[in-house]
Amino acid sequence: MQKLTNKEEEIMHILWRLEKAFVKDVLSEIKDDKPHYNTLSTIIRNLEDKGYVSYNAFGKTHQYYPIVSKEDYKKRFMNTAIDHYFNSSYKNVVSFFAKEEKISVDELKEIIELIENKK
Repeated sequence: MQKLTNKEEEIMHILWRLEKAFVKDVLSEIKDDKPHYNTLSTIIRNLEDKGYVSYNAFGKTHQYYPIVSKEDYKKRFMNTAIDHYFNSSYKNVVSFFAKEEKISVDELKEIIELIENKK
């Protein structure tokens, strides 16, 4: 699975939410910094080339849909980030969020409970 640009990832989030969409539908969902229709069409075709989306043809118009689930992408994204930034250590990830005060003691207790209940 090839890495996505920020814009491609933004478009994928829209496609995951809509499930099926024409270029005009995706364009209407973009709030800030709207690309030109042709630019968006090129981005979506790049997503197709990278194996993230496919389409159903209706004459000359294509309705696009994701073929990579958001869950699969999230797993790959998280694994890559953990490998690159945290030396493949989930402990380092949790420690980072604790030090940054992005996770509370209660949330950590919930995580421990989840782990203990899986055994």
